[in-house]
Amino acid sequence: MSGEPVAAPYGSWVSPITLDELYGDRRTPSSLRAIRGALWWQESRPSEDGRDAVVRRAPDGTIADASPAGVNVRTMVHEYGGGAWAVGPDDLLIYADKADGRLYALAPGAEPRALTPAADAPALTPAGDLRYADLEVDAARSRILCVRQDHRRDAQEPQNTLVAVPLAGGEPEVLVEGHDFFSAPRLSPDGRHLAWLSWDHPNLPWDGCQLWLAELDAAGRPREPRVVAGSAGEAIDQPRWSPDGRLHFVAEPDGWWNLFVLGPDEAAIPLAPMAAEFGFPQWNFGRQTYDFLPDGRIVAISARSADDAGDRLWLIGPAPGQVEALANPWTQLSGLAVLGERIGLLCASWTEPPSIVLIDATGQGAELVQRSTAVRVDPADVSIPTAITFPTSDGAVAHGLFYPPRNARFRGPPGERPPVVVRSHGGPTSSAATCLSLAFQYLTSRGIAVVDVDYRGSTGYGRAYRQALEGQWGIYDVDDCVAAVAYLAAEGLVDGERAAIEGGSASGYTTLAALAFRDAFCAGVSYFGIGDLETFVHGTHKFESRYLDRLVGPWPAAAATYRARSPIHHLDQVSCPMLILQGLDDRIVPPTQAEQITAALRARGLPYAYLPFEGEGHGFRREANLRRATQAELAFYGQVLGFTPADTLPPLELERPPA
Repeated sequence: MSGEPVAAPYGSWVSPITLDELYGDRRTPSSLRAIRGALWWQESRPSEDGRDAVVRRAPDGTIADASPAGVNVRTMVHEYGGGAWAVGPDDLLIYADKADGRLYALAPGAEPRALTPAADAPALTPAGDLRYADLEVDAARSRILCVRQDHRRDAQEPQNTLVAVPLAGGEPEVLVEGHDFFSAPRLSPDGRHLAWLSWDHPNLPWDGCQLWLAELDAAGRPREPRVVAGSAGEAIDQPRWSPDGRLHFVAEPDGWWNLFVLGPDEAAIPLAPMAAEFGFPQWNFGRQTYDFLPDGRIVAISARSADDAGDRLWLIGPAPGQVEALANPWTQLSGLAVLGERIGLLCASWTEPPSIVLIDATGQGAELVQRSTAVRVDPADVSIPTAITFPTSDGAVAHGLFYPPRNARFRGPPGERPPVVVRSHGGPTSSAATCLSLAFQYLTSRGIAVVDVDYRGSTGYGRAYRQALEGQWGIYDVDDCVAAVAYLAAEGLVDGERAAIEGGSASGYTTLAALAFRDAFCAGVSYFGIGDLETFVHGTHKFESRYLDRLVGPWPAAAATYRARSPIHHLDQVSCPMLILQGLDDRIVPPTQAEQITAALRARGLPYAYLPFEGEGHGFRREANLRRATQAELAFYGQVLGFTPADTLPPLELERPPA
């Protein structure tokens, strides 16, 4: 099609972004590391049954898988995992296999060998009874330091410890115990000191945790450990040792996650104080967003804030207070690693998908290492979001990213405004995506607007904004989603009468709460959303089992609030259709939640569709299931928002009340 755009109803546009563009041979990189002149990273591959692989780029530029074919390199510690692999001497790859939870070692040209013992009895949990994460190589002592989560005590919650796993294989040695959670065991360059993080119920690590430091004795065990930073009310993130043996970390004594170094007297010295976030909620182990250049400077990433269109890149030091912003064309920076004089970045932009690039210390000379997909979308069909700040309840403001419909071949009919899908992120401590989201473009290129809401509680705007949701979950997040639609409708950008809300996990709860407690949306889509807060307290995993103490109130003292905020008890107030999607292997939000919601909707006689997915956990990973979910969502929107998609879609039958 050429010439002037054709007027056609919003939602009915023929889009160049198909399911093949969305999911075909996509390989999303994470956990970038630079080791002895090579780049290493992890890759998520939906087309390979959702497995993760470890990939190595040799100094000569050759890229090849380092992990065995068919193996899923993942750990399910905390269910979210991370830090599932490390590289030892002579490129020895140590990794966790999701199939049994054990650690394995793989030398180049050899076969994998198990390092940790098999369970004595059949596993009580799908990912193994003994799980390992956040691996750190102690080459001088021929061992791996890591977090172990022990699920062998059936009816009790699992026990978390720091352990040492011999590289020769055998029973791990417990090094540190006595707290509910541990992370980030980090060995000093000379091997004499060990740093780590711990926290206890009811905290999650971003609520508050402690940074410990200890000398190691002749046997490699911590001696007289002491807290050097953090507390039950102050969070620490990413402790790391510089090559010259100084302990660095991210802390927030002034309300922003900034970089610090531990001084000779063990006082925390700020390196670049500013109203910016250099740390992130520790949902996954092993995230690395700062590293050390050979000249002593630090290269670091800060998250998007209300004043920035995207993430930012900084050079800090070598002296405190020396700060330089590096110009870069990317809006999302999710990880980095220093490779000699160059900087490897996990990056993306509004028009480019996640990729790995190498730049120099001036931010120039970008070399593309690997792109997550071969798909290239014409920029004329890409909706570039506008950052919005809008008024909300209690005199506050909230933030978001607005994506208008965009397709070079189509425009909306005169006088018509587009329908809008409101998306809120999970966590609820996460934040709106700052990169090319083909899932959003799939909608906008068909004529559907999207607003990605950073409600109160989101990361990137300082501790006060993040903690504003405490005691208010199910209220402020919902208020902010409703306020986003009202703002956009008042600006004439969307049709406020054709607004749907969609989300997964914690965002799924916000979706369900918005439908039960407000009358602002005409449809809702819940991916593994929480419908019953009481069930979540009793039925979820250890990591989040006390999460709602802060977000809602301590259990059982606040039992009445839990019931009042649980959408499952208020579905008589829902008056619009719903689409519910659920993984049947989800241990964070069990399928019983979705089954309770569908049963209540059926009893109420409300239209709904329920799609359960075998083999999926908390977040869909298999390509076939991702495709089906996307098709179902578009078909659902067409039925409830009043348009006919141009796509050929599998039938989606809504359960409807009898006539």
